[in-house]
Amino acid sequence: MTDIDKTAGPKDTPPAGAEAIKAIPVRHYGRYVTAVIAIAVLFAIINAFAQGKINWHAIPDYFFDDRIMTGVGKTLLLTVLSMLIGIVGGIILAVMRLSKNPVTSSIAWFYIWFFRGTPVLVQLFLWFNLGLVFEYINLMPIYKDYWSSFMTPLLTALLGLGLNEAAYMAEICRAGLLAVDEGQTEAAHALGMSHGKTLRRVVIPQAMRVIVPPTGNEVINMLKTTSLVAQVQFAELFRYAQDIGQNSGAPVEMYFLAAAWYLIMTSVLSVGQYYLERYYARGSSRTLPPTPWQKVKKNLTTFSSRKVTA
Repeated sequence: MTDIDKTAGPKDTPPAGAEAIKAIPVRHYGRYVTAVIAIAVLFAIINAFAQGKINWHAIPDYFFDDRIMTGVGKTLLLTVLSMLIGIVGGIILAVMRLSKNPVTSSIAWFYIWFFRGTPVLVQLFLWFNLGLVFEYINLMPIYKDYWSSFMTPLLTALLGLGLNEAAYMAEICRAGLLAVDEGQTEAAHALGMSHGKTLRRVVIPQAMRVIVPPTGNEVINMLKTTSLVAQVQFAELFRYAQDIGQNSGAPVEMYFLAAAWYLIMTSVLSVGQYYLERYYARGSSRTLPPTPWQKVKKNLTTFSSRKVTA
């Protein structure tokens, strides 16, 4: 009786007489055709802009102009303040919307319905012209003044952008809160935690994984939406670019300049959004995907190792 070697694995060499299998990679000809078409279209667009009657030298001349940099600062400030109003208001509205009290739930529903159903630009003009309805604002001993003096362009921009954003953030926050399993709340209540403490300690931290990605998109969208406040006399990046274009005789060139600055700011915010999403995804994924920098390091290491081996 012969002993069977159970530890022996399959042989690497094929049996005698058998042909080795040669793997032939599948050729994706459609990818090459698409790449060629995309490159051709790109060169055609670049050539069209190069042949256009645009003074490209005016863009670097005004790119770091004091007025442009002031506009960039005001755009970022307006974005941050409007998003703070929107996030705080959105959390409050989301809690009201989920409340069992029919009055608070109805008020939140009406708010969301109105502000989501009307354009931002219309809301800005409404806030700016409410002096036709309220001649003056009277807060008794605290403050009293005419509405036209009270409703400055900055306050109009903050109210128009922030209150509109609160309606969208309310739905985002509500979706995040509903995404948390009800058993988490029941377990917290069984431990004697109050409703408010359950929200702060249990529900909201878990809901952040759902809330953060769309909130990042809303921040980027808010940055671009700030260009609308130029219509209510608030000077930000787009308004300064318009003024410089009218005075220098290069209005189109200044539009390109403003677009370049918006691209720079949104790109920086997109990077921050990526790492913030990665931070809140730690508990939901066993292995996080590599960051762009980690991918670059890995490719460089692989390339170096192949070069040394060769």
